[in-house]
Amino acid sequence: MNITGRSRPVIIQSQNNTSIWIGHLQTDPTDHFAGQTFRCPANGELDNIQVFSATVQTPGEMVLTLHSFDSENKSWGPQLASATTQVQKNDEERWIRFSLPPMPMHKEEIYGFRLRANNAMVAIGEAAAGTQNPFNGEEWHADSRDQAGHYYHYFSLAFKVEMCAW
Repeated sequence: MNITGRSRPVIIQSQNNTSIWIGHLQTDPTDHFAGQTFRCPANGELDNIQVFSATVQTPGEMVLTLHSFDSENKSWGPQLASATTQVQKNDEERWIRFSLPPMPMHKEEIYGFRLRANNAMVAIGEAAAGTQNPFNGEEWHADSRDQAGHYYHYFSLAFKVEMCAW
C-alpha cells in the first residue's frame, strides 16, 4: 500500500432537509440510534467520518462505530473501528468529526456506521428524497426496544467520509 498525502472527502452527502434524534430525553428511558450504510468509492485508508449536527438539546458523549455491512441480508458485521466525541451545545449546525484509527477500506465494499449518544440528545441532519431519487446506501433507525431497526433508501444522514487514497 502506498498512501498518498492528506485525507480528502470521498463521500459527501450534505443534503439536510430534516433531522433524526439520537440519544434519549431525561423523561424517556428509550435510547434512539441512527446509522448509515455506504459503498466505498475508492481504495484507501480511512481517516474520519463526520455527521451534521442540526440541534443539540442535551450535550454529552456521542459514539460512532464502523462496520462491514451485508446489504442483501441487512446485517451489520463486526465492529471495525470506533470513535467517541463530546458534543457541546455550540455544536449545533456544525459537522461533528469522528477521528478513526487508520484502517484500509476497499473500493465497492459496503460499510456502515452507527451512532449512539450517551446521556445526550442530538438531532443529526438528514435528507429525505422522493421515490424517483433514492440514495446510495441506506439510513438505519433503531431504538433500545427494537435494536434490529429499520432501513430506508429514501433517507440519508448528512455525512462525510474522508480517506487517504492509495
